[in-house]
Amino acid sequence: MLKKIGVVLVFLAIFVVMLMFTRLNPGMIEVDLAVGTFETSVPIAFTVAFVAGWLFGVLCLVAYVIRLVNERRQLRKSLRLAESEVSSLRNLPITDAD
Repeated sequence: MLKKIGVVLVFLAIFVVMLMFTRLNPGMIEVDLAVGTFETSVPIAFTVAFVAGWLFGVLCLVAYVIRLVNERRQLRKSLRLAESEVSSLRNLPITDAD
């Protein structure tokens, strides 16, 4: 419950900052990309840059999570093998040292 409230507050804060930024910067800028040039407002350009950076961060996080899931799967497999080995060693008959 507290986590949901925190997420809502963060989104609300971002929205308020975005509104303030839009009011303070009403001008237009020219964006020159390798494939062409176009003119857009400052808030839209910053919003697109923010979203692109956020998506790149999420993509990097997904790659990291996939790596962790793969490592977890390998560790579980190793654990099962080790437990199986310990179980088989426990079932061996005890030989006397006579």
